[in-house]
Amino acid sequence: MTLMERFYLPAVLKGMSITLSHFFKREVTIQYPEVKRPFSDIYRGMHVLKLDDEGRERCTACGLCALSCPAEAITMIAAERKEDEKDLYREEKYASKYEINMLRCIFCGDCESACPKEAIFLTNRIVPSQYKRTDFIYGKDMLVEKKNARVDVSKRQTPEVLTFKQDKSKSHNK
Repeated sequence: MTLMERFYLPAVLKGMSITLSHFFKREVTIQYPEVKRPFSDIYRGMHVLKLDDEGRERCTACGLCALSCPAEAITMIAAERKEDEKDLYREEKYASKYEINMLRCIFCGDCESACPKEAIFLTNRIVPSQYKRTDFIYGKDMLVEKKNARVDVSKRQTPEVLTFKQDKSKSHNK
């Protein structure tokens, strides 16, 4: 060990040069409420249960989303559709109770991939903060999209998937 290394002078100077280089760099802090950070088109945020073109729920309570969820955040109870509910649900079976525990969810998108009816999607919306743990369990009242405020999820899909969906001969979601 040389005399200079014993005094740790080279290490101190190297550390000071790194500190000075950071001093002249551009500020990366975003002033959040006023300025919002741009998100990627495929950002996975809050879930939404989609409606079909006629305003009926797409979910048929098959349970594949709950089975594919690695965090076991999705719970559902299936029920049979009554005769007077044809305008609400498009299949004979529907999810009478559908809940997602947002504290357990890891936003992996496996539920979205597993759904054969394209009923659940992750949107670009941020899950709002709450004070109580029970407020993070989202039921159908929070998840089902509103008829007058539809959520566009086409940016989350690749161009190949969108062209595949336009071919009506391959459609399985009638």
